[in-house]
Amino acid sequence: MEIKEGPQDENVENIPEIKEEPKPEPVKETSITISAAGDFTIGTDEAFGYSGSFVNEVDKNGFPYFVEGIKDIFQADDLTTVNLETTLTTATQKAQKKFRFKGDPSYAQILQLGGIEAVNLANNHIRDYLDKGYTDTINTLKNHNIGYFGYDHQYMTTVKDIKIGALGYEGWNDTSEIRDQVKKDIQSLRDQGAQLILIHYHWGVERQYVPTESQKSLAQFSIDAGADLILGHHPHVVQGIEEYNGKFIVYSLGNFMFGGNRNPSDKDTYVFQQTFHFKNDALTDEKQINVIPFSISSVSSRNNYQPVPLTGTEADRVMQKIISSSDQINGSNWIVYDQKE
Repeated sequence: MEIKEGPQDENVENIPEIKEEPKPEPVKETSITISAAGDFTIGTDEAFGYSGSFVNEVDKNGFPYFVEGIKDIFQADDLTTVNLETTLTTATQKAQKKFRFKGDPSYAQILQLGGIEAVNLANNHIRDYLDKGYTDTINTLKNHNIGYFGYDHQYMTTVKDIKIGALGYEGWNDTSEIRDQVKKDIQSLRDQGAQLILIHYHWGVERQYVPTESQKSLAQFSIDAGADLILGHHPHVVQGIEEYNGKFIVYSLGNFMFGGNRNPSDKDTYVFQQTFHFKNDALTDEKQINVIPFSISSVSSRNNYQPVPLTGTEADRVMQKIISSSDQINGSNWIVYDQKE
């Protein structure tokens, strides 16, 4: 029997289907804190003699002594990079130059104890013991699980699912050759998935508190080419900081753990920290830095190679020194992003 539908009641409204709105995807927020310090000469020039040398302090105090003032800072961050201004080798054949720095390979333990993950090799002392010293240094770092970068070596690491890359150069002059290399290397890191790129430059003029025009133009080019932070060293004294196109350029961090001089007249230095903020793995424009004034020595009468953070009037003095140098570059507006201010 055929069943037919009767006429629908015209007073009954068709109730539309209610669709649930899709829930927004949760925002993934990540912060990465990176610290940087200047010259680590964890060794000495054999011509200096033993008394008061870095080697003398190692023999007296052991490795943990050197990092007492830095480990709490560097172990608490996400990544620390410094400039390794020495060889770590047992080689004996030296380059023909005034100063030749060398530390026993076991001294790499100081880097480990201090919470330093990677070092820059691109500087004017890394080949003080020629090719053997250079190769030995790289092998020593590998054996101690310390990353390295500089020249044709790139460093890549992953922290909290964020890929970070580091490059290093001797940047004595702003030339088309170095610009081409920097641009190529930044692109190489991006192709490998780097979401954050640091560049260390060994450059500038010794004992000059204001960067050269070449330093400034090369640094700004590097930012324009895609670098996220520029970190400089070589002058052995501090230079200022510049904010450029939303990124920071730290022109010279000065000495830090510096076995190259038993009593330098200027013992001021600083640690530069920046916390980078990511949303859904994309770097945001949020800027947060921490400039930490330091002395390269825990005593004022000599260099005992034990860097310590400064407090009170001494911290204020070094901070003002950094600001004064910055004012001779492009002002010190970056200070508004310092966590302490």
